Amino acid sequence: MMALIDCAGYGMPLWVWTGLRKDEASVLEVGRQRAMREEGGFSYRNAHILAEGDAVAGMVIGYRLANPYDAGDLASIPEAFRPLVELEALVPGSWYINVVAVHAEHRGRGLGSRLLEHACEIARRAESRVVSMIFESRNQGAYRLYQRLGYRETARRPRIPFPGDATGSEEWVLMTKALG
Repeated sequence: MMALIDCAGYGMPLWVWTGLRKDEASVLEVGRQRAMREEGGFSYRNAHILAEGDAVAGMVIGYRLANPYDAGDLASIPEAFRPLVELEALVPGSWYINVVAVHAEHRGRGLGSRLLEHACEIARRAESRVVSMIFESRNQGAYRLYQRLGYRETARRPRIPFPGDATGSEEWVLMTKALG
């Protein structure tokens, strides 16, 4: 699960977990402990796992963004996160897909589409009218998938590298989908 979260976050989760690491805990254990919290969007309570046989094939984590959305003091958060917070602030009250990822060996079989449709069903049950997500501009395969599923580009922000970042992507892309 932690590997999927880090993959979907383009390495940012591992960077954050490394900074929170104390004593002898592994970086992935720090991430697991954060995901095991009862509160907050990044909680196991908002995670939905897709299995194939005995293997975890993919997952989605989603939750409603606050409305109104308080971006707070952007200067107080790491610079790499500021564009993400700015984009989230554009879609207050939307059902935010924080993580959607499928392990490489399970890709190409429609599992990403299934996970996104599942997220939309959860959003509908929660009476959300809009689903939102943010991803890297270089991920053109994801961009095409999201468009095919009815998501539309809403905004972009420059992507600011973080320590250890090697993706080379230039922008974060916010996409939204209206739910009928």
